[in-house]
Amino acid sequence: MKEEPRVSRAAKIAAAVIAFLLFVLLVTTFFGKKGLFEIARARRTYADLEREIGRLKEEKARLEKEIAALESDPGAVEREAREKLWLMKPDEKVVLKKRDH
Repeated sequence: MKEEPRVSRAAKIAAAVIAFLLFVLLVTTFFGKKGLFEIARARRTYADLEREIGRLKEEKARLEKEIAALESDPGAVEREAREKLWLMKPDEKVVLKKRDH
């Protein structure tokens, strides 16, 4: 009969320590502060913020165009006054339509 080689106690402890460290490494890789799940969440947040920046840039351009029109076009000023402030000329009559909901 062959004798099986005995593993020393120090080798068992070293193997247990290495296994534990590998486990900790795997857990922190996925769930840690800078783990894969956190990185994926940060990338989604980044993409959302990029879209919001694009939307805000478009709105800014639209508002700048509107400002330029209001500064240079008297017709634009009159349209804004009529639509937003309900201003009218003295000889005009305003007809309101009842909205159906």
